[in-house]
Parts: sequence; structure tokens; C-alpha cells
Amino acid sequence: MRVVLALMAMTVVSGCVTRDPAVSVSNATPSGNWKIEKTVDRITGAPLPSAQLMTRISSNSAVQTQRPAGLQLTCFEKQPLVRLSFEFKVGTDTNTSLGYRFDEKPGRDDVRSRILPGYQIVVIEDRAAVADFIRDLNSARVLYVRLRSLNAGRTTAEFNLDGAAAAVQAAFATCPLTPPAEAGRKRQTTDVITARDRQPT
Repeated sequence: MRVVLALMAMTVVSGCVTRDPAVSVSNATPSGNWKIEKTVDRITGAPLPSAQLMTRISSNSAVQTQRPAGLQLTCFEKQPLVRLSFEFKVGTDTNTSLGYRFDEKPGRDDVRSRILPGYQIVVIEDRAAVADFIRDLNSARVLYVRLRSLNAGRTTAEFNLDGAAAAVQAAFATCPLTPPAEAGRKRQTTDVITARDRQPT
């Protein structure tokens, strides 16, 4: 009897143990439909900014019911990244095409992206492609995503973007979409053009 009571006590105690904040979104700050994380990496002491958005409106032509899907904005290895996750396989890296559309804006197709092993996660990590995505997202209300795959059929998802502006600002606070060096070059180019315009002809 004592052994049973001891096991029960251990079970209760283990159930009360909280997860490490580094792997949990329980302390995330809401922004509309988004959850903004401001976790600090205990290894480096650097912030790990991230913004996540979930939807229940995700479908695949080989799956009979809708499943949840996630959209995440974050910095990975000091680079801005967009991550789409699904609860079913969406295709392989070599035979899948990603397209998306914000509101009634012109859609973008064959977006540069890759599918991770496991075939359920798609990432946009090309800086120009990420910048295009965020530029369109900032003032939009709805995002519609479509993937076409030769071996996994078609996948779609729709996200309500309420609160996106704060999510974008928080997610890319440590890895701006325009690197400082590139921004400096743009300013220098503008200064040169302005100086030329001022010269008498």
C-alpha cells in the first residue's frame, strides 16, 4: 500500500513540473491572433524572438478532415525565416511548389522555399523571399497558402492575421529584413544620386 501511495505522489509531483520556457509558449504575449515569444537563450544569453500563429483551416487532398497548421516568424542563425508547419505530409523538397496570397493582392507562386525531413514543415529562408512575404503580410488581414506536390497532392491553409504588425516587429528585432550593411549601401547610393542631381549641367 505504501508503495502505491508513493507512486501516486510521484505522479502528482511530476505532473506539476513546468516545462522549460525555452520550449514552451505558455508565457507568450498575445498580439491579436499571434503569440509573441521573448525567450532568452540560457546558453548564449541572447534573445530568441519568435511569433507564432495557428489555424484550424488546413486541408490536404489525401486527408479527409481539416487539421491545424502553424505559421512562425523567427530568426535562425541571425537570419530571418518564415516557417509553415502541418499535421500531414505536404510533399518533398524536389517536387513541391509553394504559393501564397494576401487578401486580394496578386499572389506569389513558385516561392523559393524548402521542405524539411519529415515532409511536414516548409521554410522560406531566402532573404529576398522573406522580405517579399513580410512586405505583403504587414497590412494584410488573411493569408492563403497553397502547396502542389507530385507525391502528396495539394495542401491549403488559411490564416487570420490580426495583430501581425507587432508580431513582425518582435520576431525580427534581432535580425532585420534589411541587413545594416545593405541599408548603408542604399543610403550611399541615394547620397551619390542626390549629389549628382545638385551638380550644375
